[in-house]
Amino acid sequence: MKIQFLGGAREVTGSKHLITTKIGKKILLDCGMFQGKGMDTDAMNRHLGFNPSEIDFLILSHAHIDHTGLVPYICKLGFKGTIVCTHATRDLCSIMLADCGHIQEQDTKWFNKKQAKKGLPSINPIYNRMDAERCLELFVSVAYNKTFFLDENIKITFTNTGHLLGGGVVNLEIKEDNQTKRIAYTGDIGRPTNRILKSPQAFPQADILLTESTYGDRLHEGNLFAEEKLLETVKKTCVEKGGKLIIPSFSVGRTQEVVYSLNNFYQANRLPKIDIFVDSPLSVNATNIFRMHSECFNENIMKVMETDSDPFGFNSLRYVQSIEESKHLNDSKTPCVIISASGMMEAGRVKHHLANSISNPKNTVLAVGYCSPNTLGGRILSGAKKVSIFGIEFDVKADIERIDAYSGHADYNEIVDFLSCQDKTQLKKVFVVHGEYAAQQVFAKTLEKEGYRNVSIPAMGEVVEI
Repeated sequence: MKIQFLGGAREVTGSKHLITTKIGKKILLDCGMFQGKGMDTDAMNRHLGFNPSEIDFLILSHAHIDHTGLVPYICKLGFKGTIVCTHATRDLCSIMLADCGHIQEQDTKWFNKKQAKKGLPSINPIYNRMDAERCLELFVSVAYNKTFFLDENIKITFTNTGHLLGGGVVNLEIKEDNQTKRIAYTGDIGRPTNRILKSPQAFPQADILLTESTYGDRLHEGNLFAEEKLLETVKKTCVEKGGKLIIPSFSVGRTQEVVYSLNNFYQANRLPKIDIFVDSPLSVNATNIFRMHSECFNENIMKVMETDSDPFGFNSLRYVQSIEESKHLNDSKTPCVIISASGMMEAGRVKHHLANSISNPKNTVLAVGYCSPNTLGGRILSGAKKVSIFGIEFDVKADIERIDAYSGHADYNEIVDFLSCQDKTQLKKVFVVHGEYAAQQVFAKTLEKEGYRNVSIPAMGEVVEI
């Protein structure tokens, strides 16, 4: 049996890990989209490194686009196997992949206009909204902690990671040559004190472990500190300076956490009387799916819901869907909070809000999650004095703030705690994936100090016998 690392290898996007058994069965763990490298990203996404028609099973750890974004593309290219995930992941993919297809149609249209002006050839989107809707026919969803047989020799169980609604460790058991190999792929690991979701749970013993490492060299501040900083930033920007607070946020997961925190401040009469907008149609749909899956919620939010039936809504909060209302927010000079996708500031309506706000010192841009260094968000957070948005250069004069504790990823201590359910003596190999290489190197050394053996950081395209 061998595994090939085709994405999320020494970087944090494009997660794809291909297992091939001795008899030729091919199991793809995640099928993520590369993000944040301009047209280089387009080329990386189009050249998969495998033939989709040869894949028997695709297993999704969770619904984020850097783990699922190329599912419609491989279906378009001939994949006809089974896509297996949890119930909530399937529901989220139904809206997120369609949204991703729509964004590609729009981005390609804009790009082709630029190409035409230069007399250069146009390109087609990798896939469109219709392709995304078609691929849903191949999904099979499974409850947490229920064993599902892919065939007579391969079975799978999902255990909760607490990273995103429906997120799970992929626990595989593959029998070949009368021996069973246990493979655990963590996907993305959540934090032990998530505001909404249940804490990550221990997962079955593995022989081969693939673990994420996004925050492999960093620690988070505490949740209480983060929430107080959020409230302080709202007051300073909107009340003291009379400006706009722009919060770039992933539509699924992060937005709901920020809204939940603001809801709790509102219920406690601590939130200033200002308008708060969630400007993302995807966020609206995702929040509705969150409401459908209370089985994923932790005890704290369930207790809140005993007296507050909707923890994702309050009087001064408005969910924006129409383009006209979104444009009105750009034109308005009234102090407000705008939560808008995407979290890395690479696409979606938030780019328009940044273009209209980033050069005004009254305003604040508050990042509440991880931004890959080569994304617009990464450049802004690194202290860039000028940034290009829609091909136009803007001076960065707004305050730039960041709260890492809203990140859905565990820090390195939290990952180590999460992995402690494993008997290190039974682990034959540990692969560190889904992280910037510098962070992975630090984290690999941390694991070795903790007593893990045979820890490696696979390179892009590397093939390893397991």
